[in-house]
Amino acid sequence: MTKRILSLIFGPISVPCLLLGLLFFAASLTPSLIPRGPELQGVLGGLVTALGYLVGQIAALMWNAGDLPRLSRGPANVLIWIVSGAIVVMFLWVLASSLTWQNDLRQKMGMEPADALHLAWISIIAAATLVCAFVLGRLVASLFRLIRARFYRVMPPRRANVFSLIAVVLILFVVTRDGILDRTIAVLDESYEAAQALFDDAPPPPTDLRKTGSTASLINWTAIGKPGRDFIMSGPDAEDISAFTGRPARDPIRVYVGRANAATPRERAELALAELRRLGAFEREVLIVASPTGTGWMDPGSHDPVEYMHNGDIATVAVQYSYLQSPLALILETSTGLEQATALQEVVHRYWKTLPEGARPRLYMHGLSLGAWSSMHATNLFRLLDDPIDGAFWAGPPFPSNFWNYVQKHRNPGSSWVLPQIGDGSLVRYASRTSDASGSPSAWGPMRIVFLQYSSDPVVFYDPASLWRRPQWMRDPPADDMSKHFFFMPIVTQFQLALDLALSFGSPPGHGHAYYAQDYIGPWVQVTEPKGWTSDDTQRLKAHCDNGFQRGCSN
Repeated sequence: MTKRILSLIFGPISVPCLLLGLLFFAASLTPSLIPRGPELQGVLGGLVTALGYLVGQIAALMWNAGDLPRLSRGPANVLIWIVSGAIVVMFLWVLASSLTWQNDLRQKMGMEPADALHLAWISIIAAATLVCAFVLGRLVASLFRLIRARFYRVMPPRRANVFSLIAVVLILFVVTRDGILDRTIAVLDESYEAAQALFDDAPPPPTDLRKTGSTASLINWTAIGKPGRDFIMSGPDAEDISAFTGRPARDPIRVYVGRANAATPRERAELALAELRRLGAFEREVLIVASPTGTGWMDPGSHDPVEYMHNGDIATVAVQYSYLQSPLALILETSTGLEQATALQEVVHRYWKTLPEGARPRLYMHGLSLGAWSSMHATNLFRLLDDPIDGAFWAGPPFPSNFWNYVQKHRNPGSSWVLPQIGDGSLVRYASRTSDASGSPSAWGPMRIVFLQYSSDPVVFYDPASLWRRPQWMRDPPADDMSKHFFFMPIVTQFQLALDLALSFGSPPGHGHAYYAQDYIGPWVQVTEPKGWTSDDTQRLKAHCDNGFQRGCSN
C-alpha cells in the first residue's frame, strides 16, 4: 500500500537522472564567493539536484525523440552500476570535503568555523527540498496529462501535446506572476508606508541655521526622510576634526534633498543647488556630488573620513530618488536613479563651471553600489570635455554598470579581473581590501578615477552568462579572500552566485558587499589629494575610524 502511494506521488524515478542531480548537488557544495550556512546550502543543494534531474529528463526525451540507438541491456546495466558507484563515492567525498572548504573561506573572512552538524543539516534540508521540488514537478506533469486528455478528444495527439504544453506554461505564468506581483506590491506598500511614517515622526529640525533642514533652509525638514536626516545630523563637526588634526577646522557642509522635497528630478536638483549656494558650498576646497543607495542611505564610512582629510573644508550634496531597498530599486526604479543623478550632476556642474577656476572647489563624483551605477551613468565625459571635473570615486559598482564594464574590458593584458590595471594608471585605478590605488607606474593626470571593489563582492562580479560559461574572474588565480576550490559547472554556478548576491550584504566588513571606513580612506586620499596629508595621517585616521562603531568615524 505504501509503495503504491509513493508511486502515485512520485511516479517512476530515473536512476541516471537522479545521478546527474547528485553531480549538480556535489558541484553546489563547492565554495563560491560568500560562505553559506547549512540552511541555505541545503536549499541550494536540493534545488540544483532537482534541476539536474530535470536536465536529465529533458535530455532523455530528446534522445528518444531523435530515435537514437540505445545500449543493450547487459552492457547498460554494468555501465550504470560502475557510473553510479563512482558518482556516489565522489558525492560522499565532496560532502565530507565541503566542511573543510567552507571553513577555509570562513577563516579568510574572520568568521566562526562550522562543525560536523553542518553536514547533517545540509543533507536533511536538501532531501526535504528535493522532495518538495519533485512533488511539485509531478503535480505539473499531472496537470499536463489532465489537459492533454481533454485535448485528445478534439484533436490529433501531436497537436494535443503542443497545445497542452502551451496551456500549462500559461497557467504557471499567471499563477507565478500574480504571486510575485502581490509580494512586490506588498513590499512597495510597506516601503511607502515606512517612508510616510518617517515624515510624520520627524524629530525637530536642526537649530543650527547652517544645516540643511533648519528654519533658514530652503529644504523642508520633514520631507527629507530618515536617511537624509541621518546624513545631515551625523558625521564629524569642527570640534571633532580639530581634535584629530590639531588645527582649526570648519564644520563640513552636508546637503540632502529627499524625494518628497520636490516633484521632479530637475526640481530636486535645482533645490539642492540653491541650498549649496545658501550655505557657501562653492567657497569650500572640495565639493562632492554623491548618489545614495536605493533607500537613500549615505554610507558614513565613506563620508566621515574624507571630511577629516580636508579639515572640514568640504561640502557634500546628494538627492534621494527612491524609498525601496536596493534590489527592488534596481529592478523597478533603475531609470529614476539614473535620471536623478544626471539631473544633479548637470545642474551642479553647469553652475560650478561659471565660477573662476582659482575661486571654486575641486569637484568630485561619488557613489556606493546603486549610487555608483547612477553616478557613473551621469558622469558624461562628453559634457565634461570643456571643463572637466577633478575626479570620481565609485565603490562596489554593480555588474550591469556600462562604464565599469567598459573599463574592465580594457584592462592591461595579464592584470586580474578583480584588481585590474588600466593603461599607465594616470586616469583610472582600482582599490580593494588589500590595495589603496597608490601603486602605479605613472603619476596621476588632471582627472583621477578610482574604483573600490572587493574580490568577494558578487554585486560587482555576478555574471549572468555563468549559466553556461565560466566568469572572467574564475580564470585568474583566486584573490586572498577567495577559495581555490571554486569549481565551475553550468547552471549550478549561476545558482551559487545568485545566492551569493542575497548573502553579500551581510558579509563581514571588508568582504562581500560590506564596504567600511578603513578601505575608503586610501582611495579618498588618492582621488582628492588632501593638502599636507601623509601616510602617517592615513594610518592615524584608520585607527581613529576603527573605534568600535559599525560604520563611520564618529558617534
